[in-house]
Amino acid sequence: MHQKGIVTPMTTARTPFPDGFLWGASTAAHQIEGNNVNSDWWRKEHDGTGRIAEPSLDAADSYHRWREDMDLLAELGFTDYRFSVEWARIEPVEGRFSRAEIAHYRRMVEGAVERGLRPIVTLHHFTVPQWFEDLGGWTSERAPELFARYVEACAPVIADSVPYVCTINEPNMIAVMAGQAKRGDTSFPPAGLPTPDDETTDAVIAVHHRATAVVRAINPEINVGWTVANQVYQALPGAEDVTAAYRWPREDVFLEAAKGDDWIGVQSYTRTKIGADGPVPAPDEAERTLTDWEFYPRAVGHAIRHTASVVGDVPIVVTENGVATSDDERRSAYLAGAVDELAACLEEGIDLRGYLYWSALDNYEWGSFRPTFGLIGIDWETFERTPRASAHWLGNLGRTRELPRTAA
Repeated sequence: MHQKGIVTPMTTARTPFPDGFLWGASTAAHQIEGNNVNSDWWRKEHDGTGRIAEPSLDAADSYHRWREDMDLLAELGFTDYRFSVEWARIEPVEGRFSRAEIAHYRRMVEGAVERGLRPIVTLHHFTVPQWFEDLGGWTSERAPELFARYVEACAPVIADSVPYVCTINEPNMIAVMAGQAKRGDTSFPPAGLPTPDDETTDAVIAVHHRATAVVRAINPEINVGWTVANQVYQALPGAEDVTAAYRWPREDVFLEAAKGDDWIGVQSYTRTKIGADGPVPAPDEAERTLTDWEFYPRAVGHAIRHTASVVGDVPIVVTENGVATSDDERRSAYLAGAVDELAACLEEGIDLRGYLYWSALDNYEWGSFRPTFGLIGIDWETFERTPRASAHWLGNLGRTRELPRTAA
């Protein structure tokens, strides 16, 4: 049995987070907007091929309620909001761009700025237009050209007042799912972490570099990069070489590809222990989250340190870190442990620029609404938003920059 953590301030408060440190939360369009009908995921949710338990349908209806969501984040004390623009909305038909959708996302950027939130925009967060998937997706010969054209179309959205742009979210997971599909496994989520598809790995790296050049041409002041899913591979005694070999195609090759970027996004939730024969499950007595991951608040510190060891002097932003739980006291305890790790990394001299919790809202977690990551809870009947105690705690930390701890 675990003893619930209660978040309390330190006896002597200190403020390790520098001025300008990004402090906010993240979301993704398909997971919160609702009715993303022209996307590949919408098709998977309804054609039966993806074995997906629940369709996204209205999701959190944030397409219409984004103002309310931003109001809450600003009122809570956050300074930054990461959200994605949806390619399938902007280019629902190949070569045909929706001026209305481009204007919609520009209004979101302006709305964030009006509320004192820095908008951090992700150009691709897992979903693509159905027509792009039908052409062969990322491994199509035309993929770099088509994605670059889409990025150019996003110029009115990102050209002004957007300090950070992410080209592609978790490209390593895109390659993992492509490898899974090539082996004929249509289950979601994939069991374990299958070997990524090499062709897709090469393709998304090439697309990222092309898109980075386009973003810099739109506005050279934009900090452009991408985000990587960090699994926090921990070698058991004698398994160091196995761990390095396991990590390379699933993580490090994507970190290496970011060495010329303006920043790199760390996305971390738990750890993965590696033995001589590969991943070792967490023990039965380990506390688990609603995604069946080990409750491990220190993961983010390990992910930051490993990323820094690979990318060198590229600044780091934690773009996702969080916990799926129905017990908000455990969320607060997780956050306190994670924040301690952030502070330690800063004190070690790592160039860490910010922390964005996943997720601002309860959302559609790729097949299910059951895993509740949100700082803000959602009533799925009325869409009423209710900030949790953890949201107030984390937002207050953004205001005070005083480092809290967890006490038994």
